[in-house]
Amino acid sequence: MIKRATLAALVICLLVLAIPGLAQAGGELTVLSSSAEMDFPYSLTFDISAESDVDITDIRLHYRVDRMEHAQITSEIYLEFTPSTLVVTGWVWDMRMGGGLPPGSSVDYWWTVSDADGTRVETETAKIEIEDRRYDWQSIIEGEVTLYWYEGSNAFSEELMTATQGALARLAENTGAELENPVSIYIYANAQDLRGSMIFAQEWTGGVAFTRYGIIAIGISPGNTDWGKRVIAHELTHLVIHQVTFNPYNDLPTWLDEGLAMTAEGELEPGFVSVLNEARQENQLISVRSLTSPFSAYAEESILAYAQSHKLVEYLINEYGRDKMFELLNTFRQGSGYDEALNRVYGFDMDGLDALWKASLEGAVR
Repeated sequence: MIKRATLAALVICLLVLAIPGLAQAGGELTVLSSSAEMDFPYSLTFDISAESDVDITDIRLHYRVDRMEHAQITSEIYLEFTPSTLVVTGWVWDMRMGGGLPPGSSVDYWWTVSDADGTRVETETAKIEIEDRRYDWQSIIEGEVTLYWYEGSNAFSEELMTATQGALARLAENTGAELENPVSIYIYANAQDLRGSMIFAQEWTGGVAFTRYGIIAIGISPGNTDWGKRVIAHELTHLVIHQVTFNPYNDLPTWLDEGLAMTAEGELEPGFVSVLNEARQENQLISVRSLTSPFSAYAEESILAYAQSHKLVEYLINEYGRDKMFELLNTFRQGSGYDEALNRVYGFDMDGLDALWKASLEGAVR
């Protein structure tokens, strides 16, 4: 009985395979190769080759940039090609269309491929690291900070790392804000090298914080460390404050964001003090409400805005203390409006702050 049953089952299987439409494909849908290559900072090229025993009809690239997001965002690119049993194709992400990616960032990507039989294959997720290969980078690590550099001695990098740790300590002491995620700092040998890593760099750009990526890039020559330390403190503060207040509802007012970064540098430099004194004497100070918006592109107005922001934040910290400033940052993290946050923490709105800090300037700015 067992032998007869086995023979019958074999006959049935052969009959099923012989029926048109039920026959299994002789080959498989296969992704032969997949790659991604960065032409930093201009483009990222994704390539794929695939084959099947029937025409391949659909290929899609899926990618996700590794950065702080309010919701996980996956981009999908539909590739146009002529259906065939063997397809070699790709897609170029032109960074000039969107501003580029900083060194040290990364992109996860995968493919889905379908053929005329309805077979669908999804590749495993791969990662490409965005690297500026123009230079031979060295690195040092301390705590949550990794510092990269390519020109200068070990003493140079260690001096900058010490300044970085000092800036973090001062920020925590003044505001209670601390790093929530690791940070990478790329030290270019000069501003020209730095601007070469960016798509839309302004000619005056000397440092930039890519806050959503946890990355800072600055142009510092080994002979200009004093300036470099101030810029590190400034950009690092932007990054930390962004981590602490990250929310999907509202950004910080510009005076608070820039004021915290300016106070992290230390005392206000003489040029800023001079512009501030002149504006105060001529009754040309900018209102706090106006300082919530991006600062002017005109140099003198911008200098005044930065100087006022420094004094505004200094006033709040000196008058009301560290805990109140940290409470203000947490209130903004909840998505509060500007007036609402100030009222909740300090008991006055932007107009009230404007009157109070201007009164505090009398005799204080020299």
